[in-house]
Amino acid sequence: MNMGNPDPNEVPLARRLGRFDAIMIVMGGIIGAGIFVNPAVVARNVHTPLLVLGAWLIGGMIALIGAFVYAELAALRPRVGGQYAYLRDAYHPIVAFLYGWTLLLVVQTGGMAGAAIIFGRYFCELFGLSISEQVVATVALAILTAVNCLGVRAGSNVQSALMLIKLLAIALLIGVGCFGPVKTIFAGAELPVDSGGFAGLARAMSPVLFAYGGWQTASFVSGEMRNPRRDLPRGLLIGVIGVIVCYVLVSYSCVRVLGVADLARTNIPASAVMRHAFGERGAQVIAAGIAISTLGFLSQSILTAPRVYYAMARDGVFFKTVGYLDPRTRVPTVAIVLQGVCAAIIAFTGKYDQILNYVVAIDVLFFGLTGASLLIFRARPEGKSLEKKELRVPWHPITTSVFVLACWAIAISTVLQFPRNAGIGVGILAVGALIYPLWRRSPPPRED
Repeated sequence: MNMGNPDPNEVPLARRLGRFDAIMIVMGGIIGAGIFVNPAVVARNVHTPLLVLGAWLIGGMIALIGAFVYAELAALRPRVGGQYAYLRDAYHPIVAFLYGWTLLLVVQTGGMAGAAIIFGRYFCELFGLSISEQVVATVALAILTAVNCLGVRAGSNVQSALMLIKLLAIALLIGVGCFGPVKTIFAGAELPVDSGGFAGLARAMSPVLFAYGGWQTASFVSGEMRNPRRDLPRGLLIGVIGVIVCYVLVSYSCVRVLGVADLARTNIPASAVMRHAFGERGAQVIAAGIAISTLGFLSQSILTAPRVYYAMARDGVFFKTVGYLDPRTRVPTVAIVLQGVCAAIIAFTGKYDQILNYVVAIDVLFFGLTGASLLIFRARPEGKSLEKKELRVPWHPITTSVFVLACWAIAISTVLQFPRNAGIGVGILAVGALIYPLWRRSPPPRED
């Protein structure tokens, strides 16, 4: 499939998604299992209620700036592949290729594998199964991969349904946490003398921003939206604001019910809150909610990322067959299956903690590059001619620069804290740079 000379008989992607789908995809891409666990991680680094909630608010503001950046990019360049296309058009095709390369081998499939394993763990606990959680994870990956091969409408419907169930579980946790019985009082004697300070807040931002990550995946399906210039920017902003509200309220609920000291001691804060209010039955209910939440995140990942691999193949920098569209369903089935297979392989290795460390470093590195691409596009004619009615990043370039610097600071911090694991991500980048010339083609990419 030559991007420079399109085949007039070629089947295009089906534009069947609207604003509600965009909102559900954005929220589904952000809300996974992290918010049910990470409040405890934050409380171990900062030891006052104000700092715990402040970390989630700061992370939310960074995510909101990122959403504005991606929303303007979507208005400027509503391309198939989203973030991949932004990097390709702003810098050089090799930058976009390396993004897609690490997305397939590390970032997206690693996150999917971890989510599938968490789902398998809670699924086995809920039903008292003695089978391996890796087996359940693989079956879940296979089923959701098959559903998304049926068409973007089928995949989006499943994603939206799981997202709504996920929001009900979060609403239940927030209701219990905000209005239910309090377990402890915020007693200073229970806490370390040191509040954690700036250093603790900096450490806390890593799990916070990891939990907020994922809004960018909505841009991957811009080529399948009926009106991407209108619906994708609005979906990004509404979705991210909705997630900020959910995350801050969940964090407040955990602090209110458990207190910062007990919150820092538990590994399952959501279950601890529900167990205090309703006993073991309450813990089981929220465990089911966490399983569904994780499954919803997994569904969103399978729905969105294959469009990047499809765009890579269409640019001639990946296997040609990955650019195949099923003429009946009009979805990139080969790309979807390839991603599912890679995720299943990673799930079977079980090295979840190691994967997370180098996923964060690589992911935020490309976040920063994408944010910087807006600075480049704004300086070009199409950026200067963007209509005033189109959405723009407020207080650009200051806010955009803050977003870029924050992302790169986290990437550097992760490398310094986990040099061996981050080195794996760097190694995968280096391998991608070496093999890129094997796929490089001379024709320029087609404007989708």
